Amino acid sequence: MLDLSKARDRMVDVHIARRGVRDRNVLDAMREVPREKFVEPGFEEFAYEDGALPIGEGQTISQPYIVALMIEAAEVKPGDKVLEVGAGSGYAAAVMSRIAKRVHAIERHAALAEAARQRFDRLGYANIELRVGDGSKGWPDAAPFDAILVAAAGPSTPQALKDQLDVGGRLIIPVGEEPRNQRLLKITRTGGTTFEEEDLGAVMFVPLVGEQGWAEDGSRSASNHLPGHTAGRSLPEMIAAAAERLPGFDDPAFGRLFDRFADRRVVLLGEASHGTSEFYRARAAITRRLIEEHGFTIVAVEADWPDAAAVDGYVRHRPARERAELPFQRFPTWMWRNTDVATFTDWMRQHNEGVADPERQAGFYGLDIYNMRGSIAAVLAYLDKVDPEAASVARERYGCLTPWQREPSTYGRAVLTAGYRKCEQAVIDQCRDLLASRLEYTLQDGESFLDAAQNARLIASAERYYRIMYYGGAESWNLRDTHMFETLEHLLEARGPQSRAVVWAHNSHIGDARYTDMGAMRDELNIGQLCRERFGDEAALIGFGTHTGTVAAATDWDGDMEIKRVRPSHRDSYERLCHDAGVARFLLDLGRDEVLRRRLLEPRLERFIGVIYRPDSELMSHYADASLPQQFDAYVWFDETQAVTPLGPEHARPGVPDTYPFGL
Repeated sequence: MLDLSKARDRMVDVHIARRGVRDRNVLDAMREVPREKFVEPGFEEFAYEDGALPIGEGQTISQPYIVALMIEAAEVKPGDKVLEVGAGSGYAAAVMSRIAKRVHAIERHAALAEAARQRFDRLGYANIELRVGDGSKGWPDAAPFDAILVAAAGPSTPQALKDQLDVGGRLIIPVGEEPRNQRLLKITRTGGTTFEEEDLGAVMFVPLVGEQGWAEDGSRSASNHLPGHTAGRSLPEMIAAAAERLPGFDDPAFGRLFDRFADRRVVLLGEASHGTSEFYRARAAITRRLIEEHGFTIVAVEADWPDAAAVDGYVRHRPARERAELPFQRFPTWMWRNTDVATFTDWMRQHNEGVADPERQAGFYGLDIYNMRGSIAAVLAYLDKVDPEAASVARERYGCLTPWQREPSTYGRAVLTAGYRKCEQAVIDQCRDLLASRLEYTLQDGESFLDAAQNARLIASAERYYRIMYYGGAESWNLRDTHMFETLEHLLEARGPQSRAVVWAHNSHIGDARYTDMGAMRDELNIGQLCRERFGDEAALIGFGTHTGTVAAATDWDGDMEIKRVRPSHRDSYERLCHDAGVARFLLDLGRDEVLRRRLLEPRLERFIGVIYRPDSELMSHYADASLPQQFDAYVWFDETQAVTPLGPEHARPGVPDTYPFGL
């Protein structure tokens, strides 16, 4: 049997709070009022879905999110006197009654008004007064009101309602002459005859029938409305107006556009695929600016730590380490072994050459978890150098993982059938022992200790990751992203309290998971969410997107790289809105235009292409619902993009060791 109390909490968490409603009074009131009591018998189990439901008389109860959005916009507070026009089932009045001192509600359908009145009585909501009448004229005998909410759209704002506002009072009302041409307005009374008006975005309500609204035509219904429909200026037009055109990647003005994020501790830069050149080049241009002009010293990427360590040695002019295998040989090789990354790391090397203080040089670090074999080799090589006796112990401990170093994905199944559970404790003991020797080892070479310690952490995380990956579910994803986040924290700690980092990872990792299907439907988290929770406003999350073009991707895991054509974006997606804006490449700062932000809040499809792309099943394979302005702080758009170029022997250059750092 459905636990309605739990379902109510989930409705508030998932459908309201995660979509941007922050007023604690509103959220608490929504948790308190039993919405199932306000729907028709038989519909109780659907009461906590985010949709309208029938209530009789051909009417509906409003979508919970809209109720919360309007009450928050009206700034209803304890002690207020409130008027609601179009009470319907009485649900919105009931929610407001949990906040305000007194609620007056008007409903023009007598049967609905009587049913609502009975609900208030049964629930003991004694501070609501309801009457049948023409809501467009308000309730002058009870005026003035601190707030008035209208759940139907008039051709203009009724003067009677404005007159019944107290000074400082707020009126929330949809206004428009066509069902699809309405704006939700917030009107604040600033004096005896003065008002301020704020446009909260496009909505679609049914007509406000009455003396100061529309004439009765016999086909009206109350409080059934949908947000986000285009009106006046369309969403693409609003995006075009807010878009900041991006110049060429080599133009210094490109990086300057992102100076607004330069005061953050962490700037996370996404990508909508793992094989699009423009995403790499844009991230490189932004990162160059943050390093050169703003003192960022950490570039942390969605790559394995031991592989990225080879690049880090190159960019920071450190001696090349002997390795059993070349870096970035594991699928998908093109993700980091491509010409755009090579150009950027060459720039980092050149930049660091001019920085005398090693602490101010910019490093290149891997956050990911997959290369357990490389990490084991790195830990053993380090201990062989600084503590041979400890190396002998480590070899014995890591020995139980040896059969799976090349195919760790099969490890989880082995754990089920054999006595390999001892590996878990062995790798934890090894990591603990190495960290316990921090002081001794750091005195010999602090930088090498950081590398070895992170490799030991990676092995411990990877052992657990591959063990639980066999079962599937959110736990393995959450462990991987938690490991990446903790690695970022270790880097910031190691580089000092003033250190700052740029993160390169896929949109699915850096866009706040709570505002996508990942968090809402699968309880998955990611680096972006953890950074916001840890750093608050000191973290900037910047997503990337494209409409069409080509991409480097495989058809199946471990398959060959192919250059694939990206299908034009889906008609119901955020990408299509950006494409329809008609601007080829732009930065959209999602915090600068509140009206646009609110209009984009309603979840839409968003495309996620990883290392695998299957155009034939694109809608099912690569699209998910997300709320873009909550997922990201800004969005970078390239209407048409090209695939990355993998590094090959033809890219080897005279004077550069042909196996360093990418192993050509």
